[in-house]
Amino acid sequence: MTLKKITLLIFAISVSFFLQAQQLLGKDQRQVQEAVVKMFEALSNRDSVILKAHCTADITLYEYGQVWNIDTLINKAITMNTATDFKRSNTFDFISTETNKNTAWVTYRLNSSITKDGKQTTVLWLETVVLAKQNKHWKVKHLHSTLIKRS
Repeated sequence: MTLKKITLLIFAISVSFFLQAQQLLGKDQRQVQEAVVKMFEALSNRDSVILKAHCTADITLYEYGQVWNIDTLINKAITMNTATDFKRSNTFDFISTETNKNTAWVTYRLNSSITKDGKQTTVLWLETVVLAKQNKHWKVKHLHSTLIKRS
């Protein structure tokens, strides 16, 4: 077998495993992951209206040994963030996503690249989120964040 055929075979097997893994997620699991991603997109865009739309009114966030509510999050991540060059991009590595009728649990690694005041920082967190289904939409109710690395 030529090197070209071997490479093509390895690629085809890799793609088939990837597609099978993607198909294992149910509709609710995909929606849960999308809700988490959209919440972080709202933070990246500094959009408090969209952020609130992806969170329950009584959200609790466990950050840096503190307990925050939605007002604290908006104040620290949006209101106080006045850097004109602010840019944040997020990459998720979902570890586990479980759902039942109205509650979901998701664990993931979050890698964020943040530019602010001319400095770029990369931050890696391990996070667990509990979501509640409200009016057929998944919303973040609790988020626990553990800082793994900042560079």
